[in-house]
Amino acid sequence: MFTMKLRKTAAVAIAVLALSATACGGKEGSAGDKPTGIKPGSSNAPQLPKYVVATEVKLDASATFKKAKERGKLIIGSKADQPYLGFEDQATKKRSGFDIEIAKMIAADLGFTEDQIEWKTVDSKLRETAISTGQVDYYVGTYTINDKRKAQVGFAGPYYKAGADLLVRKDDNSITGPKSVKGKKVCSITGSTPLQEIKKPEYGAQTTELAKYSDCVQQLLTKQVDAVTTDDSILKGYAAANSGKLKVVGETFTEEPYGVGMNKDDKALREAINKSLETHIKDGTYKKIYEATLGLSGSGFVEPPAIVRY
Repeated sequence: MFTMKLRKTAAVAIAVLALSATACGGKEGSAGDKPTGIKPGSSNAPQLPKYVVATEVKLDASATFKKAKERGKLIIGSKADQPYLGFEDQATKKRSGFDIEIAKMIAADLGFTEDQIEWKTVDSKLRETAISTGQVDYYVGTYTINDKRKAQVGFAGPYYKAGADLLVRKDDNSITGPKSVKGKKVCSITGSTPLQEIKKPEYGAQTTELAKYSDCVQQLLTKQVDAVTTDDSILKGYAAANSGKLKVVGETFTEEPYGVGMNKDDKALREAINKSLETHIKDGTYKKIYEATLGLSGSGFVEPPAIVRY
């Protein structure tokens, strides 16, 4: 059972600042638009919506929710090194990005304020362990839904669909897509689905596996590798953060539907998060989040895929 009573006095969302669709990443659905040069949360960026914190939330069948209520906070797993998606400012320790806001939106629907969230950075190769052992209540961090992972954890969503692409140096025109990486050094992180794809013999790439995307990007900048592969949404964030130095090739070669990961057996929590996603996709909150975060990287807005219940 999942019910909530919203505070009547709370505003549903702050209106988005006057900013054209072109400034937010061009026409809807475009994939190769240029970054706006605007950082999420800056004064000239579209403002994020305010999330109405639900009251009297009842989710009796969810063991995860019960534990979170008892401790008085949610523990949310995320990434910390993905600009515009899941990023932690090391000076302020403040997190920003599309996935961070999606996580906060869900938390509000579960009755938790932003101050009641404890963020936990989890590397990709440790996500299933962190979720299944209860180290995090749920995980939002460019987490592709696939059958292998569904055997270990549960997924709500998908809430976004990306595709694997390639990040290269701005002056490198030799790599034009996955079929042009033969003999090239390509970096990705251990446990990622794009890594498993690019390792296939048909591509002929020499792969380097590291723990963090930011480490791969650093090796690209210092010419230790020729390309970085992962989801295009992630790569556009790094290209925007390194404007003039890096570029995204713009030829996706996989489908990466992002989901919210949680305990495999907690179907009540999964359904509550699915309802949260559906509600805010319909009421426009989702699009406002996108325009104020990932849209600034040059990634044009595309309507999210339909929620898949299983």
